[in-house]
Amino acid sequence: MTPIFAVYKKVPLVLQIVIGLIIGIILAVYCPEPFSFVKGFGELFVKALKSVAPLLVLVLVTSAIAAHQKGSRNQLWKLIIIYFVSTFLAAVTAVAASFIFPTTVNLKTAGPESAAAVSSIADVLSNILVSAVDNPVNALINANYISILVWASALGFMFRNAADTTKRVLEDLASVVTNIVRIVICLAPLGVMGLVYDSIVSQGGIEGLAKYLLVIEVLVAVMAISALIINPFLVFLITRRNPFPLVFNCLVNSAYYAFFTRSSAANIPVNMQLCDKMKVPRSMSSISIPLGATVNMAGAAITVSVLTLTAVASLNGGTLPLDIWTAILLCFMASICACGAGGIAGGSLMLIPLACSLFGIGNDIAMQMVGIGMVIGVVQDSCETALNSSSDALFTIALSKRQQMKEEARIQAVKAASETNF
Repeated sequence: MTPIFAVYKKVPLVLQIVIGLIIGIILAVYCPEPFSFVKGFGELFVKALKSVAPLLVLVLVTSAIAAHQKGSRNQLWKLIIIYFVSTFLAAVTAVAASFIFPTTVNLKTAGPESAAAVSSIADVLSNILVSAVDNPVNALINANYISILVWASALGFMFRNAADTTKRVLEDLASVVTNIVRIVICLAPLGVMGLVYDSIVSQGGIEGLAKYLLVIEVLVAVMAISALIINPFLVFLITRRNPFPLVFNCLVNSAYYAFFTRSSAANIPVNMQLCDKMKVPRSMSSISIPLGATVNMAGAAITVSVLTLTAVASLNGGTLPLDIWTAILLCFMASICACGAGGIAGGSLMLIPLACSLFGIGNDIAMQMVGIGMVIGVVQDSCETALNSSSDALFTIALSKRQQMKEEARIQAVKAASETNF
């Protein structure tokens, strides 16, 4: 290993992307002509993402469903419901914020069909049904995410009755594809440099790049609302106690580390340690924390919702010609599909094409939004992971406290009854 490569590996990915972002801006502003080849880095990066994303969705969803254990405890189902409600409310907040503060970016359209966004629930459902019955091979080739999701779910349920060795093969396959995605993500600094360069040079100059700041503001604001309003409200409903001491405890002891690791899976040991300090039984936390790292994805639902509606608004002159039922459908779709984003830095961005397909937006446009997501990912993905991972610990501890309070109340009731008898 060369000394330069060894130093490069030690630099955190977030810092690498920041450096690529700065270099791209400098080259585009001060010497755009001699470095026009830099634009190709962004195109290659988007092409690599476009190639691996369909396979990633297929194997991750198939493996996750196949590995699901039957006969889960009632406590686990309560936690899953809490995770989903949190994610859905986050998606609703993101959609509402996008309607109140619609954001737009410059997108390259290949033709009228790429820019056509449907505006009614009937058109959306029609697109879903037609796309769902596509040939699986054709779906992978053409990145038909609706069909991929249907086939992955069907295969996953069928594999649940397979031998353990077969399920292990699926897990290994998912791990292999995930590692390939990680390799692609490692190229993000070069890709971001090329995308920023192209944004400044050919998409309206520095003013065009400045539009990304509005997208970041909406994303971060919605994530802050989720962390400081929605989650405390849910914790209050669970514990019937002041939720903010627990909320801030999780933000300080979990969100801080997740912000820099940018991976819910990497933050599992931190959350486990926090749960131990809060006296959560290991029998509960050893299941709930890894589960949350996979399915508790409020931040991912926010990212998918905001960036999808940004694409719709960009293709419709800054407006969102959607009815309330279409918006609700997006919230459900973002919430359900966000469960597949766990464990991968930037994994939520891979779900944007799936959400965009609900509105008839082609894969070329959708992958441009993925590229934009990578540009703003320095802030977006860190905040998203901090919200997701800290919520894993937050809801686990809250539910454990509820059980402890019930147990204490039962013991006190037994004592009171015994004293009354005497």
